Amino acid sequence: MNFADRLIAAVRGKKSHVVVGLDPRWQSLPPQLQNLATKYNGLEPQAAALAFYQFGRAIIDAVHDIAVAVKPQLAFYEQYGPWGMHALVQTVDYARQQGLLVIADAKRGDIGSTAVAYAQAYLGGITDGNDEPSWTMQADAVTVNAYLGSDGIEPFVKACAASGGGIFVLVKTSNKSSGELQDQLIAGEPVYARMARMVNRWGEDLVGKEGYSSVGAVVGATYPQEAAQLRQLMPQALFLVPGYGAQGASAQDVLPAFNPDGLGAVVNSSRGIIFAYQQDTQFGAEKYADAARAAAIRMRDDINQALVAKGQTSY
Repeated sequence: MNFADRLIAAVRGKKSHVVVGLDPRWQSLPPQLQNLATKYNGLEPQAAALAFYQFGRAIIDAVHDIAVAVKPQLAFYEQYGPWGMHALVQTVDYARQQGLLVIADAKRGDIGSTAVAYAQAYLGGITDGNDEPSWTMQADAVTVNAYLGSDGIEPFVKACAASGGGIFVLVKTSNKSSGELQDQLIAGEPVYARMARMVNRWGEDLVGKEGYSSVGAVVGATYPQEAAQLRQLMPQALFLVPGYGAQGASAQDVLPAFNPDGLGAVVNSSRGIIFAYQQDTQFGAEKYADAARAAAIRMRDDINQALVAKGQTSY
């Protein structure tokens, strides 16, 4: 099934646009997880891997009926070598078992056989396994960096067509320095607008029954005016919207990323959900998963109420 159709089905089924970012940081983990992991492993990478998997599994259990997807940030797992990557694969498998879509936040970008290898690693469908070994993480989607141009994206588009997966291309990111390059003008329009036109073209052949393409865009909520412009340039693209919550964006700020039908965007929050226990005084570290669930519900309702108030809802 087309990735865009699967995502829209999840949005409608759960009446939610929430994506929970899995960005585990050792220093922010509840102490009981740290203590258990170091009891037998000391301060070795195995300890982080064990704690990250236990933490991710508890968060998934807490939000699986609220969130439409989880978005593991690969860097936090990669830094602990093969043990961290094993924890990542286990976490992805568990999320899928719990009915969540998985967006691998890898931000990969390269050309030629390297791009093919990345596409196979995260989405699959590139090799058939008959004449060479093959494996895939089986993520539902992956974030990609298109700085190298079409050569770096075409293998991912082929993988989307073959596997039913999706990609989110970095277009206008939420970080403060994004404008240093993304806002620069080319022939009178900013780089992010030029990238949006390319995303629109790359996704033309992957539009699903719901009218959205499996080639989507990362568009930060911290730049709502730019998001409104990009929504016009990419009417069929799904937007993955970071920046809500801990980075300062509100529900009102994410509205420009949506189409008038109330679809077309999902909104990510990472620290604001997974480490909510640190801010919510009614939950202690022992109830970190309960705190994450409460934060996810607040986020879901906050966005839904903003959409309803603006008449942008399809459910």
